[in-house]
Amino acid sequence: MEIILEGIGRRFNRDWIFRHLDYRFTAGQRYAILGPNGSGKSTLLQVVASSLTPSAGHITYRLAGKAVEPDEMYRYLALAAPYIELIEEFSLREQLRFHFSHKNYLAGFNEQAIIDFLELHAAKDKQLRHFSSGMKQRVKLVLACCADTPLILLDEPTSNLDEPGVNWYLRLVERTAHGRLLIICSNQEREYSFCDHHLYITDYKT
Repeated sequence: MEIILEGIGRRFNRDWIFRHLDYRFTAGQRYAILGPNGSGKSTLLQVVASSLTPSAGHITYRLAGKAVEPDEMYRYLALAAPYIELIEEFSLREQLRFHFSHKNYLAGFNEQAIIDFLELHAAKDKQLRHFSSGMKQRVKLVLACCADTPLILLDEPTSNLDEPGVNWYLRLVERTAHGRLLIICSNQEREYSFCDHHLYITDYKT
């Protein structure tokens, strides 16, 4: 997967969130989009995911050298973010089965392997609304990272995770990100210390 941003900008009303952004994301690399809270990191991630249309500029998506239309990008990405909700009435197993009826499992994973990795055997039949915020965050992360997509997008991935949860997240990324394009929005170094490239959103303010 390759994503090329040319003169990208996004504004709300008359205020530009970012502008004149030229950048290239390439397969197999790990990128961190950095900046303080409210700086536009999540907005840029949604533009990259093609869930928001840029107010200026052009995005090109390519997979194996072939162009991908923006309205088809959902097929090729998996996203975990604070604003993405789980289906609270589902049990963990039901959520996994629903999610992976739309996405293929990453090689080496299946329903049981994910439950094992989550370390949530005792909660596999419990409704997600009874999960703690940290447990829910782990579920969001495995749904994204264990789906067989060339692009993984993670926004504030250690939200609601304690120190053991952060270590668990780092193991998850190490096991699942190889050879894929990974983009992380963050302002905490522990979330992105393994990233090869840093994009500072504040460099594109007007």
